[in-house]
Amino acid sequence: MTEVIVGAARRAAGPGVEIVGRTSAFGAASIEGHYDEALSAVGVLKAVAEGEAQGCDAHVLACFGDPGLLAAREIATGPVIGIAEAAFRAASFVSTHFSVVTTLTRTKVIAEHLALVYGAERACRRVRAVDVAVLELDDPASNTRGLLVAECRRALEEDHVGALVLGCAGMADLAEDLSREFGAPVIDGVGAAVKFAEALVSLGLKTSKYGDLAHPLPKARTPF
Repeated sequence: MTEVIVGAARRAAGPGVEIVGRTSAFGAASIEGHYDEALSAVGVLKAVAEGEAQGCDAHVLACFGDPGLLAAREIATGPVIGIAEAAFRAASFVSTHFSVVTTLTRTKVIAEHLALVYGAERACRRVRAVDVAVLELDDPASNTRGLLVAECRRALEEDHVGALVLGCAGMADLAEDLSREFGAPVIDGVGAAVKFAEALVSLGLKTSKYGDLAHPLPKARTPF
């Protein structure tokens, strides 16, 4: 799945942009609930810290829960973009309303909460699910594409929206094809986050260290 995500990021990236893929070495195999998300935040922070040490200009968190986003911004110099926030912002640029289509019903609440946090609750009409587990997305037996097409079509017809957001980084390679099929924007947060990160870097904008995103206060901590 990391390779699928990296492929989507590279297709979105402009000339001269190097994409470095990282898979968290800590946490659950997939994030499908609050517990998984809490565990994953530690792995996210470790990956961001490693990226900082290697001179990465920006970081993209390729999970639709945006786990550990604000904490990652505290330790990062360059921009840190979560794919849910990037997808919501992108959708708001091209449509007055959008719906999200994600993996499991139990994870819908995470996207709904993020819509509130990012001020997108009025634009986000509904969060839907295809009820395919994250680790089964690339299994032909799961019929991911067929279920996704059906749910996206229902969203366009029933929710009266102009755009759709795919609520999982593992769906990143489907957005372009679905956009063509529906004749409506289907947004992959990975590509959107990469382009936003590029724009911020090109503008010379870094994560603010003035105020609440300043580097963490020095104190005793258990290392990663």
